[in-house]
Amino acid sequence: MCGIVGYIGTNREAYPILIKGLQRLEYRGYDSAGVALLNKKGLNIYKAKGKVADLQDYCQDKDTSGTVGIAHTRWATHGEPSATNAHPHYSESKNLAIIHNGIIENFAEIKRNLEGKGIEFRSDTDTEVLVQLVEYIQERKRLDLLTAVQVALHQVIGAYAIALLDKNNPDTIIAARKQSPLVVGIGDGEFFLGSDASPIIEYTDKMVYLEDGNIAVMKLGEELKVVNILNEELSPAIHTVDLNLGQIEKGGYPHFMLKEIFEQPECLTNCMRGRINVEHNHVTLSALIDHRSKLIDAKRIIIVACGTSWHAALIGKQIIENLCRIPVNVEYASEFRYRNPVVRSCDVVIAISQSGETADTLAAVELAKEKGAFIYGICNAIGSSIPRATDTGTYIHVGPEIGVASTKAFTGQVTVLTMFALTLAEAKGTVANKDYVKIVEQLATIPDKIREVLKTNDTVRDLARTFTYAHNFIYLGRGFSYPVALEGALKLKEISYIHAEGYPAAEMKHGPIALIDSDMPVVVIATHNAMYEKVLSNMQEIKARQGRVIALVSKGDTMVSRLADAVIELPETMECLEPLVATVPLQLLAYHIAVCKGKNVDQPRNLAKSVTVE
Repeated sequence: MCGIVGYIGTNREAYPILIKGLQRLEYRGYDSAGVALLNKKGLNIYKAKGKVADLQDYCQDKDTSGTVGIAHTRWATHGEPSATNAHPHYSESKNLAIIHNGIIENFAEIKRNLEGKGIEFRSDTDTEVLVQLVEYIQERKRLDLLTAVQVALHQVIGAYAIALLDKNNPDTIIAARKQSPLVVGIGDGEFFLGSDASPIIEYTDKMVYLEDGNIAVMKLGEELKVVNILNEELSPAIHTVDLNLGQIEKGGYPHFMLKEIFEQPECLTNCMRGRINVEHNHVTLSALIDHRSKLIDAKRIIIVACGTSWHAALIGKQIIENLCRIPVNVEYASEFRYRNPVVRSCDVVIAISQSGETADTLAAVELAKEKGAFIYGICNAIGSSIPRATDTGTYIHVGPEIGVASTKAFTGQVTVLTMFALTLAEAKGTVANKDYVKIVEQLATIPDKIREVLKTNDTVRDLARTFTYAHNFIYLGRGFSYPVALEGALKLKEISYIHAEGYPAAEMKHGPIALIDSDMPVVVIATHNAMYEKVLSNMQEIKARQGRVIALVSKGDTMVSRLADAVIELPETMECLEPLVATVPLQLLAYHIAVCKGKNVDQPRNLAKSVTVE
């Protein structure tokens, strides 16, 4: 959600770096883009509604010279998508330029005060209010830019990641963050800025992840300076980021989403590497070893998450309860944070977020910490806010996920939750050794089983052409397959814009069956598990009402195949591990239907990869 890029140096032109960086951040979701460049002639801002390509077209005949600049992709909050509301924004004098990710909650009050002092606004955004406030403070009190920013940030309420340029100080970029991610890259006599590492990893692997309340001063010829709002100088840690440039490029696939679906076998192997020792039938998570007593003594586990991560949490709930015999609650982070939940010091709260920056999940973590709970994070993005805010946790290690619709992060989260359950169950003594060994051995085979499922890609693509016409879908599953049905429906909604809902199969008779007719495709997860016969009965009820059934079946199944209009075969898998296999063809189905409909698969409308504001 919104992307920030910045560069300051002497030997490189800023514009190509900024544009390439914005392109690498397109996965975050946006509706307009812009750049601000400083050169000997002054401070130039160029903006366009639409894609980064539209900005490039607009800039073709413009002066894009200069070795200092900031750039932004905007996801509209205050003010409709337009070139006027796009970032960067000038101050009234046009001496300052700002880019901003986040929301200034008290912008209306500040704007009224500034308008009362004669300041005129050009846009409808909350962001312009901030740059006007900084300039007003700077001029009225005759302050340098850093001090003016500090005073201004004392007055604003809300979340922000900002970067500012000053025409009168062309050798400096000032950046600050609160509840919105910002990374400074340190090069040889140059600095880079990004919402995450992806737009700047090409140039440096030395990163400083700014903490809440940090202000970074990037000045040519000087070391990076980091202070807080009170101007107390800080000593930020410099991290060496291990991110391969090839990981954030398509590698010959038409879309990032398809690439990431096909990466899952390798990604889950990486996720399990060093944690599963099949030879000795053992799972080891260092986070559990380091905090063994806290986790063993927990009276309850609460999992907070949003979207796809919430679906992973539902699967985690079942396997943790089954193996560890401890109650698990799964909460939408966005709801958890706004009520008065009962959280005790004997509870463990697990926060799941691919990006580690999800605003609601991060707020839920802070609430749980205040109530004394032990916090465990499950994230993908190393060094992100949630891992830094938690007591301990586990990275899923599936590599950068660029497609907005999550695929490999989901299976990575489920894999980590499974390893968490196994490790905790063994420590608690709540699982029989033969069952523990069997699950460990079977978990290690999942990458190969996913490779087998991926061979159905052509079959699923042909199937997608048949069902592209549909306006609605229903997805049904039971037990461990119910969250998979929810996730399959979400994927279809996200990228094809077809309305879809997931239900427990037994709940069909409590309402959804009224929707069944010849125009309603129903996806049923009907593999050989404990409730196979019951799901078979649900399918017969659908067929009796002329519903069209797409069934996921165990390899060699004949009973379901006779009932269904189409089948996708899955390798035989333990029921508790089946979500890792069954979710893959549903990802492919959503992908191919969206492609058939001509949709923008990697950047679906109105969605952002990382929801860093409410």
